[in-house]
Amino acid sequence: MIRQAPVTIGETIIEPGQRMTVNIPVADLYTHTEMSMPVHVIHGRRPGPRLFLSAAIHGDEIGGVEIIRRILRQKRLASLRGTLIAVPVVNVFGFINNLRYLPDRRDLNRFFPGSPSGSLTSRLADIFMKEIVSRCTHGIDLHTGSSHRTNLPQVRAKLEDETTRSLALTFGAPVVLDANLRDGSLREAAAEMGVQMLLYESGESLRFDEVAIRAGVRGILAVMTDIGMITGKKTKGSRIEPVVARSSTWVRAPNSGIFRSSVRLGERVSKKSVLGRIADPFGIHEEKILSPASGLVIGKLNLPLVHEGDALLHLARFEDAPAAESVVEAFQEELAPDL
Repeated sequence: MIRQAPVTIGETIIEPGQRMTVNIPVADLYTHTEMSMPVHVIHGRRPGPRLFLSAAIHGDEIGGVEIIRRILRQKRLASLRGTLIAVPVVNVFGFINNLRYLPDRRDLNRFFPGSPSGSLTSRLADIFMKEIVSRCTHGIDLHTGSSHRTNLPQVRAKLEDETTRSLALTFGAPVVLDANLRDGSLREAAAEMGVQMLLYESGESLRFDEVAIRAGVRGILAVMTDIGMITGKKTKGSRIEPVVARSSTWVRAPNSGIFRSSVRLGERVSKKSVLGRIADPFGIHEEKILSPASGLVIGKLNLPLVHEGDALLHLARFEDAPAAESVVEAFQEELAPDL
């Protein structure tokens, strides 16, 4: 049997067949408290793909932390091929304060690949790229909705690459978005390194959504099986065939007020149908919010209090919207927790 070489994370050498947690130092707090980014490494005995899992790049997006915890408890990892590098909390500064950003008020997912001499955010991005991404062949980054918004389970990827497209469909989320690479994003920086990467979006910040978590765990295991890291396992029940959205758009508030939505997450809407209403606290002035296009609701604001220009609903457009709605309904029924 061919054994793979040891892997080094930080200053720690992990031998084939070992699994351990490594704490990678990051900037200390101004209280002289040491800070580190925890990384769990499972280094298989046999060569294979090297996959990183990351969560809480935005410190308040905690759903992915639970997904990674459940992945690491899988017995199937005992015979892992290749290497799994799991980083449940990338933005440790935001995570301990329940905040999206770092202390310098910057969004980490706009500062990759970072710089060792830049801002605090840029330095953390640089550490993550050098210690984690550069050692991997594949990556899955886990996110939730932000600012009181919840997302339908969805995978975002650049689908013009056939290998990435195949992995996105294999993940098994009901919706796959063909998403362009954004400047400064982890996806863009990973692509420049030749790392195949998916972004999974589902649920709401500072909340656990059981369907979103189950879908994330199942999707990661499906991808790991597909690329040969773990052995296959039959999936109970039917397997959902994802639908690919050709585009998406945000519906924004035309004015400030109290928003009352009349549609649910995953619902199909028609162009010019009423999505909800915005009114002042007295109900004197009220305005209907009409859908700018036909599509499926894949993101929704939960906080009723809105300012002019706030994003209310995220609509995905499909060639066959009724079929897309059926896929979402079947998916939700399949993964809904038992009461």
